[in-house]
Amino acid sequence: MDPDANVSSNWTQVNLDNPWESSAFPHSIFPLGTLLSITTTCALLFVVGVTGNVLTILVTRCCRDMRTTTNLYLSSMALSDLLIFLCMPFDLYRIWQYYPWIFGDFVCKLFQYVSEGCTYTTILHITALSVERYLAICFPLKAKVMVTKTRVKTIILAIWSLALLSASPVLVLVGVEFVNSSMPDKAICRETEFAETSGLLNTMSWVYTAYFFLPLLCMCVLYGLIGRKLWHNTPPGLGHGGVTAHRDRSHRQSVKILVVVVVAFVVCWLPFHVGRNLFLLTSNADRWLKQLSQYFNIVAIVFFYLSAAINPVLYNIVSRNYRTAACRLLLGAPDKHRIMRGRG
Repeated sequence: MDPDANVSSNWTQVNLDNPWESSAFPHSIFPLGTLLSITTTCALLFVVGVTGNVLTILVTRCCRDMRTTTNLYLSSMALSDLLIFLCMPFDLYRIWQYYPWIFGDFVCKLFQYVSEGCTYTTILHITALSVERYLAICFPLKAKVMVTKTRVKTIILAIWSLALLSASPVLVLVGVEFVNSSMPDKAICRETEFAETSGLLNTMSWVYTAYFFLPLLCMCVLYGLIGRKLWHNTPPGLGHGGVTAHRDRSHRQSVKILVVVVVAFVVCWLPFHVGRNLFLLTSNADRWLKQLSQYFNIVAIVFFYLSAAINPVLYNIVSRNYRTAACRLLLGAPDKHRIMRGRG
């Protein structure tokens, strides 16, 4: 393992020759301006993301009219995004000060495991939401029987279990090692030597690739089928009234939210995915290619945390029901279901 190595995001790593010699900060390869820009951006995302995701959970929990099966998925996904933000301080610490790692081996393994597991969790939630919308729109009668809150809660539990199990190799993949055994102050949280010699790093790269592209393919097919169904239900320029019209508007609203979430997922996580694979391709490349990969990865970190912050913002922009429920919650207005029950 190269003694002069740096880590850019989660368990990705780029080898540079004596990177700290040219850095404005003693134990980072990045100049001070870059460090300040990245930290400021991430701090802003932290505030927006934590506030928005907490609000999403509270809206689903406190507003009865928001306790739909779709919102159960969104609430669970918000929890996953909150856990991702808890890992941000450790990522920023490693960007600013690669060594010494002062938090111990347990924290080194845990925060990267949580980040990896929650990444998979969010992907699986978006996929499950797509399947649910497909059933509700294309097979509404079957959906009424199949898609219940009890089953959705069971699926959510299965999603968390599968995601955390899939991320478990990270507990072996990373750990605290020393650049030089004679210099204990250079403890570094990074890939273990076992990960490189055993090929586990390459294996996890394939796992991550599968978690990105297979769900994306599934979602593209499902939304194509949903779009065709909705198009045939309401030809351009025509409409129908009553319960059917209200149901179709509701379906379109749900699909609109989910399509925007999926697009945001691709835009935000594709750079992170490419960065990991770029590391593998440039591990034996020239210095300038390694440095290009390193800067690409630090930008990908920002997009990664953007993905965890952006969903509540999108709900607020796209969904009128979410805006209404959030305002009602923030203003302390009573739940309309409680008012109706009181009148009864």
